Amino acid sequence: MSLLSSFLQSLGCLLLVISAQFLWTYIRSPIRNIPGPFFAKFTHLWRFFDVYAGRPELTQQILHEKYGYAVRLGPNVVSISDPKLLRTMYNTRGDFLKSKFYTVNDTKVGSQIIHNVFSTLSNEWHSAALRPIQKFYKMSSLLAQEPLINHTIEAFCKRLDEEFVNTGKTCKMDEWMLFFAWDVIGQLTFRRPMGFMDEGRDHSGLLSTADKALDYFAAIGQIPELDHWLAKNPIRPIGPPSFDSAAIFCAQQIAERQQAGEKSSGQPDMLDGFLEIKRATPEVMDDNAIVGALLVNILAGADTTAILLRAIVYYTLKNPRVYKKLQEELGNANLSQPVTYAAASALPYLDAVVRESARVHPGVGLLLERIVPASGLTLSDGTIVPPGTIVGMNGWVIHQDKQIFGQDAASFNPDRWLRDVASGETEEEFQPRLAMMKAADLTFGAGNRICLGKNISILETYKVIATLFLNYDMSFVDPQMKWKVQNSWFVRQSGIDINIRKRRSLRD
Repeated sequence: MSLLSSFLQSLGCLLLVISAQFLWTYIRSPIRNIPGPFFAKFTHLWRFFDVYAGRPELTQQILHEKYGYAVRLGPNVVSISDPKLLRTMYNTRGDFLKSKFYTVNDTKVGSQIIHNVFSTLSNEWHSAALRPIQKFYKMSSLLAQEPLINHTIEAFCKRLDEEFVNTGKTCKMDEWMLFFAWDVIGQLTFRRPMGFMDEGRDHSGLLSTADKALDYFAAIGQIPELDHWLAKNPIRPIGPPSFDSAAIFCAQQIAERQQAGEKSSGQPDMLDGFLEIKRATPEVMDDNAIVGALLVNILAGADTTAILLRAIVYYTLKNPRVYKKLQEELGNANLSQPVTYAAASALPYLDAVVRESARVHPGVGLLLERIVPASGLTLSDGTIVPPGTIVGMNGWVIHQDKQIFGQDAASFNPDRWLRDVASGETEEEFQPRLAMMKAADLTFGAGNRICLGKNISILETYKVIATLFLNYDMSFVDPQMKWKVQNSWFVRQSGIDINIRKRRSLRD
């Protein structure tokens, strides 16, 4: 009995010490007056479990509606929803550095930690790594690769015809959009598709591994110190697959290409370009740097695009008026096939549908975390957020701002991106409104760390969406169906089951 009593006393003392430490942390906190969930003021476990539950973007929307522009999500973490501060926190100078959240995205091959342009916290490292490769991501360079995307789109349509149009089977469009996006990245990066469309499944396990790695990244990133004890444990990695397997895949592609040497033939791809930089200036780019660059391509370039493509199909089919108007514009545009990016991007309603889909369902659903610099951050109400505080904005919150996007900001309405001629809106009135919406767009991030693959996503999105809605009639198997959503940094969708057939005009 005395042993039990001693144990309970010890346990009570331990809990008292922990409680006292939490209380002391709260009392001393310079952000204690910023409102938020009670437990978030004391521990990061609150946001860990919120992210682990899978829909933190909805939680943050509710919290900002309740508390206003600033919400405390952790002992030293503040979510900001004031669009006026967007260009302050995400400026081109980069004086608001990334937080340690992003380091979970580093990969470990053997004992080597490999950074990439997404995960690094250093602006200097980021600039040095980006400098030799950024030319490959400019729209002008990508347009030279447009024939590769054309080939993939043609293969996509062929597979849709074989699997679904000719058979009448249900198309799981959420899966096929992902297959397509990964195969495009394969073409641009390795001069060959990844094989997902040919197989019609995740034949390599790479897609499943990427999903599990993102699940890990999103949750563990809320307490990034855990990563060193789990995935990057020097003795034995613990937990679900991280991005390491993808890094190994990229390393294998490099080795194969280098072994092929001059025997490699065909239109040069990104890997050719990276290897050429290594040969010409090995001090600028080594194999690890190439692995980092390839990782950004295959892990970020495919999933984010697939998310946008799914959103466009889903919201368009859910809104018959939008669907009809889009098909009419495409049908009257006298488009040649394969549809060129120049022609597709010039269509105003298609552009509005793409922008609105990205606004309503941005690909990233967590805070874009930054650290307040020595100058501090002054909020609109005069509150000063001190240096060292982690702050961030979430596109799912910013994109719902009614002062920016209108009182119907919660609804899907592509017309908001067009001049409201019926109500008498003049061009002089429309342009500032349009500019204000574009300035608040966090679809691809903002500032000096804006998404490197932005132009890849834009290029293939306009081309494939124009092709799909020009050539096919699509409808939900169940018109009342609602998709399933999982927020693990990327806000992935599933359950988009559709019927697909050739458009009537093409069949007649």
